[in-house]
Amino acid sequence: MNLPTTVPQQSRGARIALAALAVLIAFTCTFSVPATALALDTSKTTAKTNSDSGADVLGGKETRVTWEGQAAEGEELSGLSLTFPAGTQFGVDDARVTLLKDGGSERVAVLKNAKITKEGQTIKATFDVSSYKGAGDFYRLEVYEVVFPVAGGDQQLTGTYTLASGQTRDMDIPVISVVETTLPEQIAGAIESTDWYKAWCENKFLKLFLNPALIVRSIPVVFHGFLMALAIVLCAFPCAIPLGLILALMRMSKLAVLRGIGSVYVNVVRGTPLFLQIYVAFFGLPLAGINVPNFPLGVIVLFMNSAAYLCEIFRAGIQSIPKGQNEAARSLGMNAAQTMIFVIIPQTVRRVIPTMTSEFILLYKDTSLLAAVGIMEVVQYSKSIVASTGSITPYIVAALFYLVITLPLAKFVGNLEAKLANTDGGSAPAKKKRANKKDSVVANGEIESSVAIADGEAAMGIPMTQKGGK
Repeated sequence: MNLPTTVPQQSRGARIALAALAVLIAFTCTFSVPATALALDTSKTTAKTNSDSGADVLGGKETRVTWEGQAAEGEELSGLSLTFPAGTQFGVDDARVTLLKDGGSERVAVLKNAKITKEGQTIKATFDVSSYKGAGDFYRLEVYEVVFPVAGGDQQLTGTYTLASGQTRDMDIPVISVVETTLPEQIAGAIESTDWYKAWCENKFLKLFLNPALIVRSIPVVFHGFLMALAIVLCAFPCAIPLGLILALMRMSKLAVLRGIGSVYVNVVRGTPLFLQIYVAFFGLPLAGINVPNFPLGVIVLFMNSAAYLCEIFRAGIQSIPKGQNEAARSLGMNAAQTMIFVIIPQTVRRVIPTMTSEFILLYKDTSLLAAVGIMEVVQYSKSIVASTGSITPYIVAALFYLVITLPLAKFVGNLEAKLANTDGGSAPAKKKRANKKDSVVANGEIESSVAIADGEAAMGIPMTQKGGK
């Protein structure tokens, strides 16, 4: 039986295809990465924040480093090692290895049989997970008492892992960013290491309200809020002065419309809480489609509120000027506007400076209400530290920043009021006069002191003159 001539040709084609497939498989096996190379995937390496005012990791201060890795399916680890950068300190007494399931969501056990040692800058952990069936599981290594260099910077850790088969491979570990330790942090750290600080903090009240180390740490943070509050009030108060003066003139105007507008504005603003006005501005305006940045909006709310109070201060000051001043100016040919600008207002300003200073103090303290709408001023910065530390000490620091402004200004107001009261009352201390030793004057047979006569005349309003004997 003769076979078709095409069969041998098909057989040769099949053999050629099989040969090409074999070459392709051999090439793939030769140059592909073995599965064991992917035995461990580093999930993350992090350091716990050790800052009292944020999420930063500070150098020179104790923290905790956590390494986590996922083993490949069918593979299990028998050891880990992490090498810290030069200058980093760490301990091994509390270090531990934990085995987890489902990508780290379920903890199986803390490997108590793990042997953890320290060799120079390297921490090594060897363990046995055979009893836990750790193949393909999630591993976590926690290292405590870690202190990175004070200078901070990107800290690159290196490490290796060992498979149950004995193979050791390198790990790819991400960089840990460490912030340079500031001088206040260094001072606070030095305070915390002293014995008197530990004894001080044994008292719960002192630790909660007057923690010395936390005071040092809080001052530079709260200082940023102090600058913000000062900037707000220094922008708002100068804007409130002209508006307050205009409102005062409107309230004293002969036109009923102007008086009505001024009275309604002043009564509404003074009759409602500033806190409510802030909420209306910050939450009401965006609903109406008006979006203003926080800082200028805070300035606007404060200066419009302060203007209502300055209006009454200016109005009282203008009305305290004697009517004779106005009549004298008009008799000299000045019109009403000139009289008000050149005669009445200068005298008014001089009289109301103490009260205006008191209003400045109140406005500065009112900036604390802006913390409710997220403006980072003194109280808001203090609140962020309190939230992270659980101590009330930052609020005490905030109080000190308010007192830095209010106490000197209050003293200034007191001295200024006393000076103005003495000047207006004509009771300014008289200059001491030297008595003339040769003061005998004969008058009606009696010898009297010329100095006494001069003082008597001055007290009676008689011009001082030299008199001879009668």
